[in-house]
Amino acid sequence: MAVILAAIVISMTLRSDPTTQTPKSATPISHVISLSASRTLRASGFTVMAALLQISPELFRSSPNSTIFAIANSHISNASLPPHLLRDLLKYHTSPVRVSIEDLMEKPQGSCLLTLYQKKSLAITRIDRKNRMVQINWVWVSHPNLFVEGSVSIHGVLGPFAVVDPNYDVIHAPMCDSNLSVVSGSGGLKKKKSNVECGRIVRLLSSKGFVPFAIGLHSVLDGILEDERNVSSVTIFVPPRLELGAHHHPRALLEKIVRFHIVPQRLTHRELSALPARTLLRTMVHDDQPLSEPRERV
Repeated sequence: MAVILAAIVISMTLRSDPTTQTPKSATPISHVISLSASRTLRASGFTVMAALLQISPELFRSSPNSTIFAIANSHISNASLPPHLLRDLLKYHTSPVRVSIEDLMEKPQGSCLLTLYQKKSLAITRIDRKNRMVQINWVWVSHPNLFVEGSVSIHGVLGPFAVVDPNYDVIHAPMCDSNLSVVSGSGGLKKKKSNVECGRIVRLLSSKGFVPFAIGLHSVLDGILEDERNVSSVTIFVPPRLELGAHHHPRALLEKIVRFHIVPQRLTHRELSALPARTLLRTMVHDDQPLSEPRERV
């Protein structure tokens, strides 16, 4: 019932806000296809997306064709997002072109797929043609070709493609340019990225509940990726709390704080426990004091 009420609220918001109205040239998803797709989603366990698609199909339309990436229930039912952020998240998971899993596998790795959210694109980050698997924004497509009918394709994914920050009313989405490497951040694209899959780390931290640090890391990735291109492994010490935003930390200070929690080498808990007392670990803060490891429980 909570999901249905949320869908109704989103639908009412869309109807009352002229800036979110569907263009006249757009073709809505037909009721028959919407109902059929909802049944398929519900049968596969994507009950939240099924309810949203059935009650508010206008969320997923802007052109004659659509590809929808259905988010697993665990990542959307407890999100507690305001209606406009949930709407934007759904738009970021919808493309105005119809692509099957076969179409995705035929694309070059690093290709971009346009979405309905602010003309941002998704990045095809990995393709496993042998096992017919595709990874988008470092998230695997878990249910390929879940629904393919008419002008609509739906694929199930393990989690959302972007980090949502309700405190600052923004969706942190990676940038994509098919002519360059894919990197996270808003400061531009780099011709070469670090060997460490930072985007995947950001998503993992977010899924484990460390959203503030994940957002902080995401916001300063540009500088880290530029300086640490040759780093192949890292150890991250995640603080339980991290106040974000320009009014809390200037960008330079935030980047220094995040860098101070990252060691450019992989250390397991056992390896850390075996280190002698007062061992110093060099962090990603250059020309600064290293991180000391006192003889306390890590």
